[in-house]
Amino acid sequence: MGASDWPDEVIQIVHHLALQNAVEYNGKGQVGSVMGRVLGERPELRSQAKEIASLIASEVQLANARAEREGVAKLRDELADADPSRLEKRKATPKREGFPELPNAERGHVVLRFAPNPNGPLTLGHSRGLLTNSIYAKNLEGRLILRFDDTDTRVKPPHPEAYQWILEDTEWLIGRNPDEVIMASDRIQIYHKYAVLAIEKGLAYVDLTPANEFREMRIQGNLPADRDLDCETHLARWNSMLDGTFSPGEAVVRIRTSAELTNPALRDWPALRIQEKPHPREQIASSVRVWPLLDFQSAIDDHLCGVTHIIRGKDLMDSTRRQTLLYEGLGWTYPETIYWGRVKIHGYGKFSTSGMREDIEQGRVTGWDDPRLPTLRALKRRGISPVSLHQLWSELGLTAKDISASMETLSTFNARIIDSTAHRAMFVRNPRRIRLKDSEHGSKEAVHLPIHPDRPELGVREIMPDWDDGFCEVILEPGDLSTDSVIRLRGWANVKVDDLNPDGTASGRWLGGKRDPKIVQAHWLPLGRGRLAQLTRVEDENIIIESGMLEWNKDHSVGDILQLERIGFAIIERISDDGVELMFTHR
Repeated sequence: MGASDWPDEVIQIVHHLALQNAVEYNGKGQVGSVMGRVLGERPELRSQAKEIASLIASEVQLANARAEREGVAKLRDELADADPSRLEKRKATPKREGFPELPNAERGHVVLRFAPNPNGPLTLGHSRGLLTNSIYAKNLEGRLILRFDDTDTRVKPPHPEAYQWILEDTEWLIGRNPDEVIMASDRIQIYHKYAVLAIEKGLAYVDLTPANEFREMRIQGNLPADRDLDCETHLARWNSMLDGTFSPGEAVVRIRTSAELTNPALRDWPALRIQEKPHPREQIASSVRVWPLLDFQSAIDDHLCGVTHIIRGKDLMDSTRRQTLLYEGLGWTYPETIYWGRVKIHGYGKFSTSGMREDIEQGRVTGWDDPRLPTLRALKRRGISPVSLHQLWSELGLTAKDISASMETLSTFNARIIDSTAHRAMFVRNPRRIRLKDSEHGSKEAVHLPIHPDRPELGVREIMPDWDDGFCEVILEPGDLSTDSVIRLRGWANVKVDDLNPDGTASGRWLGGKRDPKIVQAHWLPLGRGRLAQLTRVEDENIIIESGMLEWNKDHSVGDILQLERIGFAIIERISDDGVELMFTHR
C-alpha cells in the first residue's frame, strides 16, 4: 500500500504524531517512536505495520527537515493549532472536567446539532454526542437539531428503518424530541446550488484526475494543472456530472485550497462526487447522481441552520480546517468548535455498525437489541437507565485527552439508580430438592423478608414453608449442597445437610436457630412455590441461559427490575403461562 492509499484520517494521525515527535526531540524525531505511538492509538493497524512504515518514514523525514529549516517552534505552533492535546504531558489518570462553559455562548441563542449516519440504531458511542449537545442546549435555553447525515449511499448506505430507531433512541436517552429534525438527503438541490456558487466564485473546480494519481500528487505537494481552467469549463464539467456523461470516479468537485498547506489532507479536498447506487429512501429521486461528501454537506447545513457551536472528536480537526477554508471563501463565520478525545470502553470489543449488521444478517447475534451489542436498544433491554449514561459522560468529562472507562463504571452508576426501586427476590437456578426432617420443632409460620431492605414502607414478601408429617421440602442451588454442611436458609433457619442422593436430591435436618455470621446464607424456595423462570446473561460474549424457580409477586410486570439475591439485578422481559423471562443487568 502506497502512502497515497491510506485514508485521510490515518494520514492525519501520522502527520500529527510525526510533528509531536519532532517537537519533543528537538527536530530529531524517530520512525520507531512514531510507529509505536501510531499503533498504540490505532491497534487495528498492527497487521499492516510493514505497509504503514513507509508513510511514517516519509512524515518523520518531512517533520525533521521542517524543524531544521523552519525551527521547532514553528512545528510546535502548528501542533498547538492542530491538536493541542498532543503537547500535553500524559497522565495516568486524566482530570475529569465535566461540562465546561461553552465559549461565546449567548443564552437563548445557542444552536447545537447531533448528526448521526442512519445506517443503524444509536450506540453507546453515539450517546456521548447526543447527551452532551442536549445538556448544553437545555442549560443554555438553546435548540438541538437532529440531522440525519444520509448522503452516502455507497460506503455507509442508510438503513430505511434506522431513521425511526434513532428518533426512538433519542427520546429514550434525553427524555424529549429534538427541536428540529433534518434529513440531508432532502436537501440535494441546496448542496448543488452552493456547489455551483463555489465554482463561480473560483472556490471549487471539477477535477478529472484519477483518485490514486491525485492522492500521490497531493502528498508530493502538486495539484492538477487544469484546476485553473476558466469557470465556464468547470461549470460544463459540472453539468456533465449531472447528466451522466461522467461515470463514478471520473469527476469530482474539489474545494480549491493550496499546495503549500503543510497537511496534505487539506489540499484541494473533495466536496461532491458521483454515486449511482440508489438512495434507500423512496422519496429521493433515483435520478440524483451527484452527492455531497460529509465535509461539504455538513458545512453548508451548519451555516444555513444557524449552528453556533460544534462539539466533535479531535479526529475531526481536519474537517474543521477544510470547512473553515470554505467558510472563509464564502464570507461566513465558522461556529465555535470544541473537541473531545477518544474514549475506550473496556468490556466491549470493537464494534462498527456495518459489522453489527453483518452479524445480524449472518445469525451470529439475534438483532440490534442483542445484549452483546453496544447499542442503546441493547442497553435499554438490559435495564440500563438513561440517567446512568448522563452520569458516565459527565464523569468522563468533555476533554481533548484520550481516556478510558469500563462497563463496571457504567454498572456502578446504574446500580445506584435502580437499587432504590428494585424489589428483592430469590431465584434458585438449576434447583435441587432437599427433604428436611423436623428435628427441632420447625417453625410452621410464614417467613417474612423485606421487599426492599431500606424501604420498609414497601412491605414484606411472605414465604410459607410446607410441613407434612414432620417433613418439609425446599429447593436450593446445587452449589449450596454439600454433605455434613450447615447452611442458613435466608430469613428462616439453619439446616444440616446429611446425605446427597444419586438423583441430585438431598436430605437433612431443620435446626432453627439465629443467624450465625460464620454460616453461609443460601437463597431458597419451598418446593412447588414460585414461577418457572429463565435468566439470560452474557459471559465472554456468549449467551448463557439459566433456568430455575423465581420467587414471584403478582404485582410484578414487564420492565420491572429485580435484585436477585446473591446474583444481581435483572429486568423482566416477558411473562407468560410458561414462566418468566429475565435479562441479567449487572451485579
